[in-house]
Amino acid sequence: MRNVLLIAELSLREALRKRLVLILLVLTALFVGFYLYGILRLQHALDERALNAGLDFDPERGRRGLTGASVAFSAIFGMYLVYFLGSLMSVLSTVGAVSGDIENGVMQSIISRPVGRGQVVLGRWLGFSIVNVAYVALLSAALLFGVHLITGYTPPQPLTAVGLVLLGVLLLTSLTVLGSTLFTTLSNGIGVFVLYGLGFTGGILSTIGQLAATPTLVTLGGFANAVMPTNALWLGASYYLQPDYVLQLNRLARGANPFVGTDPVVGGVVIWAAVYAVAVLGLAVLAFRRRDL
Repeated sequence: MRNVLLIAELSLREALRKRLVLILLVLTALFVGFYLYGILRLQHALDERALNAGLDFDPERGRRGLTGASVAFSAIFGMYLVYFLGSLMSVLSTVGAVSGDIENGVMQSIISRPVGRGQVVLGRWLGFSIVNVAYVALLSAALLFGVHLITGYTPPQPLTAVGLVLLGVLLLTSLTVLGSTLFTTLSNGIGVFVLYGLGFTGGILSTIGQLAATPTLVTLGGFANAVMPTNALWLGASYYLQPDYVLQLNRLARGANPFVGTDPVVGGVVIWAAVYAVAVLGLAVLAFRRRDL
């Protein structure tokens, strides 16, 4: 365990040395500021239109109807961007976790010491998981708090939604670590992004299948979500970000928007994603132990 923590610490130092954290903080601040400024302008426009229409909203009770739905959708879409950026971060930061050290010859000096290959994989995973989870958690908190300050809107269950997003980030981190033990850095990055796209495609296929009453598309979408449950986790997270009146609007549209879910996340999806992440990490340990360096 001590060696695992040591490798994790070295991974964190490596991220700091490469100024990864600093660059992320700067870019994140720019993204949050840009998005919240857009929310501010939207809020002013909605307030002005409401006043011109003779409507009087009580800030303490919040907004309902189309204006409230617009604010809620803005928060939901902002969290979708957070999830996308977190997924991008998970892959790009971890893509060379093991393969990078093999390609530049550093791995030979690491495993020549009393450090097991499994400890190297677990340490790398732990270090990058800390970076990725902290990044997404801080970005989520900054965006949701900023939206609340500007509009007064707070999602019904933000902690549950963020928790599902973080589970998706951990799953992507585990998959990227596995790919890093099997393939080159470039091939690994491409492969994980293709899998991420497969999960998103599954959500679209399921939506189209439900609207067109085509069971085959629904089945294909369910298969894609099982292979890559990241999109299913997001749809579950989006449910907990929507107030009741927005859920009613989405249900009236029969779930035509593939970016939001109208039902709470199924417990089996959460369990499967967690088991998936642990199993993939275990496979990464086994794969690296058997890899010929």
